[in-house]
Amino acid sequence: MKRTKAGTIVVAIAIGVFLGFAVDQVLTATGRPTFTPSFLLPILLVLLGIALVLFALPIRRATAGAQTAPVDPFRAVRVAMLAKASTLVGAGVAGVAAGLLAFLITRPVAPSLGSTGPVIAAIVGGLVLVAAGLVAEHLCTIRKDDDDEHPGPPEPGFGLSHHD
Repeated sequence: MKRTKAGTIVVAIAIGVFLGFAVDQVLTATGRPTFTPSFLLPILLVLLGIALVLFALPIRRATAGAQTAPVDPFRAVRVAMLAKASTLVGAGVAGVAAGLLAFLITRPVAPSLGSTGPVIAAIVGGLVLVAAGLVAEHLCTIRKDDDDEHPGPPEPGFGLSHHD
């Protein structure tokens, strides 16, 4: 599995910004109030980030040799994929919240603290989840063996022509 690249995170944030701004634009155009995320959203994002890092720590201990128990490869892959997904979800949520904030700031009337507070908290929560996802991905990374870079000679009968 390849680690999440910065470009992928930037694209997820950009898509989120566009969607967040567009949603508030459509809601306002139809005469409805703007979208404000729940105050529980950032709390849940931070708790998910903490849980994710806690899931990755035993894998890191096992691969670093601090534990004698072998690494369950299925668990390691699950945690690594959860970390990758959490990174993208956190980037998307932070982007959507940034789009909502951009919409609020660009209005001629100054937004109230009651509407900007949860949006800013959602941005922070999303960025915390991105950071936790990247840390968990790093903790689940297994160093390359020497065998991975220099494979041994090919087995007899494979890759050799009968003309050699």
